[in-house]
Amino acid sequence: MFYGEYRHSIDAKGRLFIPVKLREELGEKFMLSRGLDKCVAIYPMEAWNDFTERLEKLPVAKERRVRRYFYSGAYECSLDSQGRIVLSQMYRDFASLDKDVIIAGNRSHLEIWDAKAWDTEQQFVNNEEIIKELEELDF
Repeated sequence: MFYGEYRHSIDAKGRLFIPVKLREELGEKFMLSRGLDKCVAIYPMEAWNDFTERLEKLPVAKERRVRRYFYSGAYECSLDSQGRIVLSQMYRDFASLDKDVIIAGNRSHLEIWDAKAWDTEQQFVNNEEIIKELEELDF
């Protein structure tokens, strides 16, 4: 299970260090995909398979764009010997990732956010909003 918030930097070659604690749960190979809210998602293979299994149950005629969104840019990834991943230019452009980023846990996967975008997103999250969403979900 992924949780926590980690601040790191992307180097000039697009490499991002993944903290040791997170590497252990990711496993040897994992998947990168577009996330929601202009971030990059990192899924351990088991979580990716669970996620795509749910996507495959959607009716193709209605949800083909959803599938394209997640599948077209997804790729299998592994860590280099220094514990880094390479974020393609496509992902850096998609999520406006320049240098300073946040790696945020989201239970089954990680999200990589531009640090300023993350800080802005966190300003919108407040106790009342979370309580309302939980109530709407019958939690």
